Amino acid sequence: MHNPIHHTTLEPSADHKQGIARSFSRAAPHYDRYAAFQRACGDRLCDLIGQIKGQRLLDGGCGTGWFSRRWQAQGHRVIALDLSAAMLARARQQRSAGAYLLGDIERLPLATGSMDGVFSNLAVQWCDSLPRALAELYRVLRPGGTLALSTLASGSLAELEQAWGRVDGGVHINGFLSETAIAEAFAPYRHRLLAEPQQLYYPSLSELLREIKGVGAGYLHGGRAPGLTSRGRLRALEASWPHHPAGLPLSYRVVYGVLYRD
Repeated sequence: MHNPIHHTTLEPSADHKQGIARSFSRAAPHYDRYAAFQRACGDRLCDLIGQIKGQRLLDGGCGTGWFSRRWQAQGHRVIALDLSAAMLARARQQRSAGAYLLGDIERLPLATGSMDGVFSNLAVQWCDSLPRALAELYRVLRPGGTLALSTLASGSLAELEQAWGRVDGGVHINGFLSETAIAEAFAPYRHRLLAEPQQLYYPSLSELLREIKGVGAGYLHGGRAPGLTSRGRLRALEASWPHHPAGLPLSYRVVYGVLYRD
C-alpha cells in the first residue's frame, strides 16, 4: 500500500489557529481530568455509527488520543491528527495510534482517498469554514468510506453569553454555526444529521470556568478584554447567572453528522 501521509506537513499559518493550538497545548497535561462532556459526546457518536469498515482511520482533532485508542483496540490503523503539538505528544505517550500528524483539518496532509474512515469529535467548530473542512475530510476518504463527526451549534454556552451580556455587554464566547448552516454544509453529500441538546450543571461558577479552560476551550478569536477575570467581575457574572436547584446550568447543542463517500 502506498504511504497515505504527505510528509510536507503544512503548519497552521493563521494567527488564530496558532492561538487555538497554544490554548489546547496549555490544557494538554490536565485535559482528561476535565473532558467528561467531550468523552460523552464521542461515546454518543460511536454509538450512532457502530463499526467503521476498513482498517485505515483518521482521528481528526484527536486531543490526547482517547478515541484513537478505542479505534486502535478495534483493529484500525489509526492516524492521529491535531493542531496542538502537546496534545499529540500526550497521545503518543499513550501509544494511541500508528502515526501522529501535526496539522489542520482544513488542510489535511494526507493523500486523496487514503482513509477508510474518519472520526472527528468536537473539533470542526474551531475551523474557519465548515464546508472547507468537510471537503477536505471527504477528499481523504476512499469510495465507500465513512466520516463521523460531532460539533457544536448556536445556542451552546448560552448562559455564559447571556450572563456576560448583563455584566459588560462584551463578547466572551466564540460564535457557533446555526443548525441550518451546518445542514447546508452537509447538503452536497449523502449524510445524516442529528441534533441533541445537552444541559450540564455545576456547583459553582469557578468550577464551570475551570472546566472550560481545562479542556482548552477558553480561546477567543477576538482576543480577551483586560481584567476579564477579576474577582469583582466574576462575582457579578455569577450573580447574573440563572440558578437551578441542580446548580449553575450550561447548555450545549451538539450536532452529530455521518457522511458517506460514494
